[in-house]
Amino acid sequence: MKKDIHPAYHMITVVMTDGSEFQTRSTWGKEGDRLTLDIDPKTHPAWTGGSQHLIDRGGRLSRFNKKYEGLLGK
Repeated sequence: MKKDIHPAYHMITVVMTDGSEFQTRSTWGKEGDRLTLDIDPKTHPAWTGGSQHLIDRGGRLSRFNKKYEGLLGK
């Protein structure tokens, strides 16, 4: 293997949104840095099963719904 091409791994502290912390190895930052998360698996709807909100930007959702409204025969 070539020398000096791989990133250096070091220990950092990750701070979750609820204030809990854990240590892990990472290439982010420097040894001993703290990475504070804005979104994590404890709060993000993708992991918690929270309600989804569809945002209609530019009428795309409306056009899609209109195009396929009778497809399943409600």
